[in-house]
Amino acid sequence: MPEGNHLYEKTPVIHSMSMSKQAKCDVFLKLDNLQPPGSFKIRGISNMCQKAITERQCSHIYCASGGNAGLATAYVCHKLNMPCTVVLPESTPSFTADKLRELGADVHIHGKVWDHANQYALEQSKKPGCEYVPPFDHPDIWEGHESIITESASQLAQKPDVIITCVGGGGLLNGILQGLSKVGWENVPVVAMETEGADCFNQSVKAGKIITLPDITSLAKCLGSCVVSSKTWDYYNSGKYKIISELVPDKDAVDACLKFLDDHRFVVEPACGATLAAVYSNVIQQLQAKGQLPVTLKSALVIVCGGAVVTFDLLQKWKQELSL
Repeated sequence: MPEGNHLYEKTPVIHSMSMSKQAKCDVFLKLDNLQPPGSFKIRGISNMCQKAITERQCSHIYCASGGNAGLATAYVCHKLNMPCTVVLPESTPSFTADKLRELGADVHIHGKVWDHANQYALEQSKKPGCEYVPPFDHPDIWEGHESIITESASQLAQKPDVIITCVGGGGLLNGILQGLSKVGWENVPVVAMETEGADCFNQSVKAGKIITLPDITSLAKCLGSCVVSSKTWDYYNSGKYKIISELVPDKDAVDACLKFLDDHRFVVEPACGATLAAVYSNVIQQLQAKGQLPVTLKSALVIVCGGAVVTFDLLQKWKQELSL
């Protein structure tokens, strides 16, 4: 059961022998794929929903997401006995809507694309007693995600030499960085992985300013923010943290999902595969060779963020499409 008033689980950190052999250092996996809704999203979203009730007297939550944020919101509201409306675009698969309804969410279909659904959710949430829960861009969400690091600090014998995660809109990365400050790990470098075609952060780093992507062309739809949060950009430029932005193609992300399935019997999304590819595609060794990471790495903490909008059949389909 969750500890205290938390609606998320304290997930295990395990040592991966197979990935350690690949990375040539001890690889520890923070298994947030084991959260009840399937991803880390519940950490930040549960924090925001609970604060909305206790601090802002909210009585109805709105969200626009057919992915992990929507599932986490529906799950949290079910646990809190809070009415919840999840707005989906017409393009959303019916099985996603069914999952949300099973969790007790009121599902509205509005518009052809997510932007239309999101605008509708924002408008509806302006009614008295209502609040909009964004997928990643809110301080309460970042605060909730800090727990992924504070937990890990209590589970590891010593601090890791590097932390590996993925970055989409920046919610998880913001929480990780804030968590590093909480436990005194600010000097631990963070490798922030993206896939080509969902690389708003990497393109911003290269351009030296925030870049908005015209479209998401990657399979890793859960990295599918067209623009990174301004807070993420502020953290990157602050000099307080060492954030290394790296890219892999979809093929490497899906290949990492398949190898992770073989090694650990877990099915995760390509967004999580981007993180895992840092090990499976030897990105870590490449960064060591370029002097961006120490040559004598002893340990790495890999954030297995999970992802519920994936199936074994989908992985097999992508495997064939990418000729893996």
